[in-house]
Amino acid sequence: MSSTSDPRAARAPYEPPTILRHEPQMMNKFSRAAAMRPETHIDGVAVDELIARHGSPLFVFSERTLVERYRELRDALALRWPRVRLAWSYKTNYLDGICRVFHREGAWAEVVSDFEYAKAVRLGVPREHIHFNGPWKPEAALEEALRGGSLVHLDHFDELVAAERIAERLELRPQVLLRLSLAIDGVPAWARFGFDLESGQARDAVDRIVAGGRLRLGGLHCHIGTFINDVEPYRQAAAKVARFARELREQLDISVEVLDLGGGFASHNTLKEQYLPGQFTPSLGRYAEAITEGLAELDLPLQERPTLALEAGRALVDDAGYLLTTVVANKRLPDGRRGVILDAGVNLLPTAWWYRHDVVPAQPQHGLPEPTVLFGPLCMNIDVLRDTMLLPPLRTGDRLLFHHVGAYNVTQWMQFITYRPAVVLVGRDGRHGLLRRREDLATVTAPEEIPGWL
Repeated sequence: MSSTSDPRAARAPYEPPTILRHEPQMMNKFSRAAAMRPETHIDGVAVDELIARHGSPLFVFSERTLVERYRELRDALALRWPRVRLAWSYKTNYLDGICRVFHREGAWAEVVSDFEYAKAVRLGVPREHIHFNGPWKPEAALEEALRGGSLVHLDHFDELVAAERIAERLELRPQVLLRLSLAIDGVPAWARFGFDLESGQARDAVDRIVAGGRLRLGGLHCHIGTFINDVEPYRQAAAKVARFARELREQLDISVEVLDLGGGFASHNTLKEQYLPGQFTPSLGRYAEAITEGLAELDLPLQERPTLALEAGRALVDDAGYLLTTVVANKRLPDGRRGVILDAGVNLLPTAWWYRHDVVPAQPQHGLPEPTVLFGPLCMNIDVLRDTMLLPPLRTGDRLLFHHVGAYNVTQWMQFITYRPAVVLVGRDGRHGLLRRREDLATVTAPEEIPGWL
């Protein structure tokens, strides 16, 4: 009998049984441990290649994902509404290269400061394609925006008066939008922004604009919150804005040209208090459906409906962002858990305080997963990137990949204790290039001065 026909030859080698102590709170019916498959490439480019060229830690963005998410939202809205506008939210990620991807796709700019306004203009965005939002617009910036035909969103009466004063001095009658504050079931009210609708303050603001005669009300705007992973609040908000627009049309003969429903859609990230993981986030199509259903309260024929604008941010960029980091040390904590120290901390990933980011090894791993705490390199006790998660054994020099980190991290990060890393874009054709250089001592000390007497 040949060796190939011997049934014993096909047997797998014997592995002795293993007993693993049960850890409280580690059970999960979604079986997160089964998803711990390494990700060695980003859009076909090896993690090792990216780190070898640009260093660790490293932020990486996928151009393919940016474009796909933008087109998914644009197409979902265009199927349901005749005139649609997406304005890219600069505060979410204002790196020039990220903004250029969205502007190339047709996005306008939504800015909330004079800095962001100047950045949009420098990138070549026409002033009339800028939505200028936020609770404080310095008078010089407000004047530039009104003179340039930007869509200024009025937030409070002091700003309304300032806009009237500028319009009178410039002999203009610019178009403005009115930001509304709404009460929506199940969503904490953002009462600090805009004119309250329920109390009648918003109607008072409209009456003031009409009586002043210096401004023209071109639209209404609301933004009900952030990371809202339920579509029903958007249906309610859209219906309230639509009913107010209908009231203005019927009582004051004002037909607004733009209804801006803001943003706040959830990405596929997972908030720490969420029970369901991020893959259960509603699709962009469901958000679009809820908004357009609510806007049916306008009661207008198709050809007379105003432009529907959205200020998309997190939902477009978060899923396109990765943070690559390297293991620099292991230690055993007093409670028995393993502690892993990484070369990236919360100064680079401030969203780690609110989200359970997906974390996977960037190389094949072997061994049993165990409860692990991921620390950053900072000499601060708060520098925790993930409190307990199951991870296989990690050695010094191994790489980890944090996913869904594209929103707010590279605008809220801090130069604290360590340099901020490079940021790279991986193109749809496999090329990759810098979006931002890694800092060095010259970068950090460039704005500093030493008084002459020192």
